[in-house]
Amino acid sequence: MGGSCERAGQDEQFDAICRLIEDARTIAICAHTSPDGDALGSCLALAEVIERTWPGREVTVLLADNDVVPRIYEFLPGVERHVRACEYEGSPDLFVCVDLSQPGRLADARAVLERSAHVAVLDHHPCDEPCWDAGVVRPDAAAAGVIVTEFARHAGCALTPTMAQNLLCALMTDTGCFQYQNADGEAFCVASALVEAGGSPSEVSLHVYQSDRLAYLHLSATVMGRIVTFERGKIAYSYATSADFAATGVPVAECDGLVDLVRRVDGCEVALFLKEVPGGKVRGNLRAKSDRDISAIAREMGGGGHPAAAGFTVEGDIDQALSTVLPKLRALYVEPPATAEL
Repeated sequence: MGGSCERAGQDEQFDAICRLIEDARTIAICAHTSPDGDALGSCLALAEVIERTWPGREVTVLLADNDVVPRIYEFLPGVERHVRACEYEGSPDLFVCVDLSQPGRLADARAVLERSAHVAVLDHHPCDEPCWDAGVVRPDAAAAGVIVTEFARHAGCALTPTMAQNLLCALMTDTGCFQYQNADGEAFCVASALVEAGGSPSEVSLHVYQSDRLAYLHLSATVMGRIVTFERGKIAYSYATSADFAATGVPVAECDGLVDLVRRVDGCEVALFLKEVPGGKVRGNLRAKSDRDISAIAREMGGGGHPAAAGFTVEGDIDQALSTVLPKLRALYVEPPATAEL
């Protein structure tokens, strides 16, 4: 990759991560709970980078949840190597957080992190309280896959076709196939390098965006039929219940894309999608099509994310979640009181 893909200040932090890897013999890599394409693809690519650059390391790729990889990501090279964190009994020399920097989003894997000797982070989400020995946290990066790609280059590891495919999936899914505001010049520069290395945009698109099961399409129709708007159409909202998932047979893990149906409403600036998940909880997805920052609202709800894409999980049902988050979204459109003239 050319110099335009580089970011000043990363080299020293990458060097520190390399030293941790060099000193480790057992390494666990894990992303956040409910992993998406960026989380899964970046972890798998990083595992291969480490194994090729530092032979002899025992690298385990963990799933934070006691669940399976979502069906649309089963095509990723090496996906079968995932181990559920609740089944992993080791105390690794190094734990690498990918696509997250907050232990609270590690679910079952947090216990593994806490018994690890050292912690490293490669992430693009904002974090106010660093809790690692070495890390690169760059909120301006379009995806964690961008940072992992640049780490591979820094480590002198040539990208293989399998790395490139995993990283391209990471980048394409976190930019919405380069439709979102985060699709900047760096993202396209990295994408070009990944395609040159053997990544296939058409294969990612086929599996992630063009292979919906009929049951999922039926659920999508239900969600679309429920869309309502607030604040003169600037906020669009819909939801799916546990009964919807049971009736269609669609797992909750397959439903991350439903928020994009809500996001497509003409004139909508903020999209909200709520879904009931096991344990009496509701998971919320937020997307922004304007410059309004919805990540602060997600953090208020106990979650996090980016200004244009964020999420949260709360106790209760759909009505309770909506009654809490909707006023916060509406507050984005409250005009400040006029200042009295002297």
